[in-house]
Amino acid sequence: MKKIINEPDDFVDEVIEGMLAAHPELRAASPDLRAVVRADAPRPGKVGLVIGGGSGHLPVFAGYLGPGLCDGVAIGNVFSSPSADQVYAATTAVSGGAGVLYLYGNYGGDIYNFDLAGDMALADGIRTVTVLATDDVASAGPAGKSARRGVAGMALTFKIAGAAAERGDDLDQVAAIARRANDRTATMGVGLSPTILPAAGEPTFSLGDGEMEIGIGIHGEPGVHRGKLEPADAIADRLTGEILQDLGIGEGGQVAVLVNGLGATPLEELYVLYRRVQQLLAERRIVIHRPLVGNFVTSLEMAGASVSILALDPELTALLDAPARTPLFDHWTAFSPDQQPRAAARRSATGRQRYGPPGDPSHLSAILRDLMPRLRGHADELRQLDGMLGDGDLGVTITAGSTDVEDVAERFAAATDAQLLHEAGVAFAAANPSTFAALVGGGIIAAAAQLSPESRLNGLTLPSFARAVTSRVAERGGAQPGDKTVLDVLLVSLRPLDEADRSDSPLTVLARVRAAAEAENARLTGQRSARGRAAWLGERSAGLQDPGMAAYLAFLDELQAVLEDASHSTADMPPST
Repeated sequence: MKKIINEPDDFVDEVIEGMLAAHPELRAASPDLRAVVRADAPRPGKVGLVIGGGSGHLPVFAGYLGPGLCDGVAIGNVFSSPSADQVYAATTAVSGGAGVLYLYGNYGGDIYNFDLAGDMALADGIRTVTVLATDDVASAGPAGKSARRGVAGMALTFKIAGAAAERGDDLDQVAAIARRANDRTATMGVGLSPTILPAAGEPTFSLGDGEMEIGIGIHGEPGVHRGKLEPADAIADRLTGEILQDLGIGEGGQVAVLVNGLGATPLEELYVLYRRVQQLLAERRIVIHRPLVGNFVTSLEMAGASVSILALDPELTALLDAPARTPLFDHWTAFSPDQQPRAAARRSATGRQRYGPPGDPSHLSAILRDLMPRLRGHADELRQLDGMLGDGDLGVTITAGSTDVEDVAERFAAATDAQLLHEAGVAFAAANPSTFAALVGGGIIAAAAQLSPESRLNGLTLPSFARAVTSRVAERGGAQPGDKTVLDVLLVSLRPLDEADRSDSPLTVLARVRAAAEAENARLTGQRSARGRAAWLGERSAGLQDPGMAAYLAFLDELQAVLEDASHSTADMPPST
């Protein structure tokens, strides 16, 4: 064991002594230093918020004292409860006449000593109310949530309760808010190596090389699974999946996500975990209102991490966003929330080029810039349809992909058609990297490579372009004709394009393509899907429209509308365009 300590028995007191020396905004409320409060406590008329528990978890607990957060803390030995006298000292030091809320993790020793301190405080005329943090999904099922441990998610409950007390809520209101925040918070952790108590000098548990413990507690309590160490994404999938199942958050829900380090895990690894958690939530169309990544509730030098998710409502959101300031922890500084990835660049319609003659390189760009916003209007219907047969992310793919293609069309307005189409394919494939995006984007990229730099995408080149797209989709997707996928409608679109002649207008050819695709869609809808996620449903897929086909038909409908507008504004457009 290697630790930067003096005598093990003096460890906790010397930690607190150092904190008080470094942070004059804190002060000791008891001779033994084990009760610490804000220097401005008590605040007359304000509910006091006292937290506490064992040492070894910084920044919890003492790091959460300050305006907008907590008022006092009782500190025990490493992983041990504080005494009733220490809790009582913190209680009397923060009591401003409006009562005191006790908020701490659901551990037996803490409960006994906080309850005893509450009895002592009541004898002095100080009313106390207790709320227990019970966010650890691994320690009990939904039916036994009151028996769960309090782990990293308690930090979110501290913040919300502290903000409620700061705005002037009475004791019962603050307690009710804290309970609601706790009930809507769930946490799962993973341990990779044990911690060593300074006084014991031995690991708190054993874990073999290459092993991990899923569901571990912050004191090293056993979890629900011990096995071979998995990649970060697989760990994130395990933790997040359990949490989402427990909370039952639906599509469109807003959450706060806390990815917490247990003490020895580098911040880089926490961001790797957060990256995957964000992807999983985005796939389910769950909005991350506030991301928090760092060390919030640690366990000395234990290696590992945890994920906590808080299902927000409007009031909890406002309280979570309220400013707060603490000596060890400045994550609660107010900031602009809902900063989602891939925010679309702002565009101005001033001076926007319209359709020109076929030699004008802005022609294809203008079509795409008008078409993409129209396509986004189908996102909800495609999401709902995809949710019946697949994972429901097609709406996100269409929204993100069309947004990025629109941006490309504006930035590459003067490029050749081949370059513009290449960039559009890359943008669509990367915006929300789903199966549909990869297939369609990859098809466009492959077809663009066959266009010569000087050629335009028009009635003469479109048939070969469409054939190249279809060929790549078939190659990469592995579907066969009749499998009831987007490949089927792409295949039937080729014949009207091949049979068109120069006397046919673009709208006439498009109408034929649309009719062929619609007929194929109608023919196959009654059949069961034979490829992709829809195939997993077996007979249940029969009678449901394939989402990829529906997206293609929506594309044709909106392209027709764009070309109709163009035909009214550009009378000299030749039939071959």
